[in-house]
Amino acid sequence: MKTVGIMSMQRIYNYGSFLQGYALKRLIETSDQNIEVQFLDYRPGDPLIKTDIAERKSSFSRKISKIKEYNQVSAKLIDKIRFFNHKRTYANRFFPLLGLTEQPNYNYKVDVQVIGSDEVFNCVQSNSNVGFSRDLFGHNSEAKKVISYAGSFGNTTYEKINEYSIGEMLKEDFQAFAQISVRDENSRSVIEKLTGHNPSVNVDPVLAYDYMKLESKIPKNRLFKGKYIIVYGYSGRLTSEENKMIKEYARNKGAKVICIGGVQECCDKFIDCDPFEVLAYFRDAESIVTDTFHGTIFSIINNKQFCTIIRKSVGNSYGNEEKLGYLLGLFGLDSQRSDNLSLDSLSSILSNEIDYDSVNKKLNLERKKAINYLKSNI
Repeated sequence: MKTVGIMSMQRIYNYGSFLQGYALKRLIETSDQNIEVQFLDYRPGDPLIKTDIAERKSSFSRKISKIKEYNQVSAKLIDKIRFFNHKRTYANRFFPLLGLTEQPNYNYKVDVQVIGSDEVFNCVQSNSNVGFSRDLFGHNSEAKKVISYAGSFGNTTYEKINEYSIGEMLKEDFQAFAQISVRDENSRSVIEKLTGHNPSVNVDPVLAYDYMKLESKIPKNRLFKGKYIIVYGYSGRLTSEENKMIKEYARNKGAKVICIGGVQECCDKFIDCDPFEVLAYFRDAESIVTDTFHGTIFSIINNKQFCTIIRKSVGNSYGNEEKLGYLLGLFGLDSQRSDNLSLDSLSSILSNEIDYDSVNKKLNLERKKAINYLKSNI
């Protein structure tokens, strides 16, 4: 029995992180019956970008800071309570579905260590739950073989790597990989500049694994009565103006606004559900507004009308243009992006006729490519 360890962002309280981890595990398990798959944990490093939150060492102080941040969102009290409860109970409810235990797994003595997917290479950041962890670059791994699958640098660019003088360390770590796979152009370019090698580019596991056909845990029945629009994003990241536009658009369409993943000002109701139910909600929605990578993917795999808000990185702020720009371009969906949201542009984008026949043909090719990569390298 060959042992495979996935090192990813599986302990982040986020539906996208859960579903990409679950999907990669299923893709590997179904590629060979003689494989045992487990999740490996990384040890967070010190953040390269220093902020007040990053400097707070205790878990308690970070949680208090987050609670204050969430409470600043101008949403209904009942929705805030639902959201707080969602975060409070997330680990106990959903980690067992991935086979995660309370204790981290640092047993790196596996046959193959797969690093990815998600933003495993996003090392220039302020998040103290990750920081600059060389574990995520396979540093001193005890595995017989180290590969990556669809890893992403997020908004860490080659220029930022040079600014923080970590290029030589990353180059050294990547040279020990048997194969490198990334999921976007920024990440491909960074690897090429660091190592001189052109890595494989593969789609995120949520795209590679055919969830809507293969996953029995997704409810078949409709979970919300009536017409609704989903807003999927981190709490409070939508501006007041964006919230007002979305609310007005929904009212013009006679639809409710349900928020998943984060609580927003435009919420008619915040939905606290399990990760598989998320995909059922997306399946039955009229349309989706999101500024996230996985919110866009959940829309694509359900062939839905959607609008993706692109946010630029300014200074040390977190932007999404690197990963989302590439994703939309890959599937010929640039028409669904908004770089400057207005009510007119929102209405126009959500009324576009998306050629999902073409999208699905491309997706099927990418799925075959993903399976071939994993079979060849595991």
